Order: sequence, then C-alpha cells, then structure tokens
Amino acid sequence: MSSSGILLPELTEETAPFWEGTARGELLVQKCDSCGRLRFPPRPVCPWCRSFDATWTAMSGQGTLWSWVIAHPPLLPAYAAQAPYNVIVVQLDEDVSLRMVGNLNDDPEALGIGGTVQVLFPDPIEDVVFPHWVPA
Repeated sequence: MSSSGILLPELTEETAPFWEGTARGELLVQKCDSCGRLRFPPRPVCPWCRSFDATWTAMSGQGTLWSWVIAHPPLLPAYAAQAPYNVIVVQLDEDVSLRMVGNLNDDPEALGIGGTVQVLFPDPIEDVVFPHWVPA
C-alpha cells in the first residue's frame, strides 16, 4: 500500500517487467518460448507446456470490453474521492484468453459489453503506471 492508501502492486521477478513496460507506455505480456502461447497474469511456468522460458512481448493495447461493474462504496478510505468508479475486464485482441482488469475513462454502460477499447497510460501513482482504457 502506498503512503496515500492506494494499493500498489508487488513487484516480483515475474511481475516487474510488466510494470516497467507500463512506465514506458507499453502493454507487455509473457510469450512462452517453447509453445508460443501468450499468458497473463505473469507467472514463472507456462500453464500449457510447463516451460520456464518466456519472452515479454508488446501487445497492441486494443481489446474488447468483456465485463464491468461499478464499485460503491469504496472498500478503502483512499478510494472514497473516486467512488463510485468502474472496474472493467478487457479481452485483448491478440488472444481471447488474455484478459486484464482496469478502469475505463468513460461510462462502461454507454460503451457496452463487446465495445472496443484502447489502452491509455496515465500519470504514475508513486512511480507505478496503472493501465487505463478508453473507447477506441
């Protein structure tokens, strides 16, 4: 947790490249060097072929609104100023099994399930850039 009360990700050997990518304005996922499958969230072993070898690969940042919810009230005091806020699930265009959670800088109900979105990299929060999404 940050000094402001915002939840920050734990940077580990497996997750640090993802967050380093967002800081550069890149959306990265792991690609297995053995079977070629993409995977997210990051993990040390490929769930399909059990290989330990992977390369971080840039995605287009385009996807489809797969699901969404409006959170009210906030569970943590640091989020009170933002409430109510949306939480969305985006299915990335590169692979239907790749889904990321984030926020939409618009009304998800107006966009609708199946609407197209594009990633956006806002200003960092304590050196961490959380990907956001906008209608494409």
